[in-house]
Amino acid sequence: MAHSRSDSCISVSQLKKKYGNKTALDDVSFEVEYGKVFGFLGPNGAGKSTTIKILTTLLLPSSGNVEIFGMDVTKFSAPIRKRIGVVSQQPSSEANLTVERAMDLYGLMWGLERTKRKEKITEIIESFDLQEIRNIKNDELSIGQKRRVQVAREFIHEMDLLFLDEPTVGLDPAARRMLLDYIKNQVKSGLTVFFTTHIMEEAEYLCDELAIINRGKIIAFDTPLGLKKKYGKENIILIQLKEKVSESILELITKVSPESQIIKDGENGVKITSIDSQNTLTKLIENFSIKGFKIINVSISSPSLEDVFLTMVK
Repeated sequence: MAHSRSDSCISVSQLKKKYGNKTALDDVSFEVEYGKVFGFLGPNGAGKSTTIKILTTLLLPSSGNVEIFGMDVTKFSAPIRKRIGVVSQQPSSEANLTVERAMDLYGLMWGLERTKRKEKITEIIESFDLQEIRNIKNDELSIGQKRRVQVAREFIHEMDLLFLDEPTVGLDPAARRMLLDYIKNQVKSGLTVFFTTHIMEEAEYLCDELAIINRGKIIAFDTPLGLKKKYGKENIILIQLKEKVSESILELITKVSPESQIIKDGENGVKITSIDSQNTLTKLIENFSIKGFKIINVSISSPSLEDVFLTMVK
């Protein structure tokens, strides 16, 4: 994976994308260094998929500058595509082929000679624990198995940059961790990864840097720890109630602590942010008691990356 380390692997400057009167991306700028895992986080409709389509040369930007390996994506799509891998949210379609045959065909499409294909397929099947399903047709696999195969096959060909769009959807915890660890090992060998996920634990475990996008704009950019320190200065009060969290309960919390962010946690729980958490909690307990709301459990914790994310995109 030869490259120059003097430049960024991905460079995005003042990127805009419009669909008619709708602005999907608004002045988006960021850079990704070679050999790093870059997390791109945001709610549905925030602009993640549009960004990936532009970065992978499938969609033209309305304005701005986007470079991959120092090459403009609007002018050098062919050489860029030869050096990238993409795992999209769309399932692969080799329904009537076995897992191993589909992988062999994919390697052939990338120009790998027979001996090299066989060697890579054996390695990948072992690394992704696909031995038991290697001779099963794709349309007979479970959703999780199909996703595991789809991600695994992308590692057949050599690449410098891999785009992973929510790659762990449908995977059980063991398969998810296996995939993340495999990616980590590939990064040690020089691979650069652009990674989207809705699971904040994954982002924290895998990513060197994160950008949070909301409504087409980058609203935060830092390391996972940096984001928590910068935007997570308030503690999180978690209260579990005997009854369901109703509008009257939410109104009471707002009245007691108007500066707090309030996030429902299941049917009976509520998370409340507060700089002065002990004082806020004392007031809440007093007011809940007066109103007859029974508290089952209370805890105070430092904010997680998910807490920071939910607060920022609310």
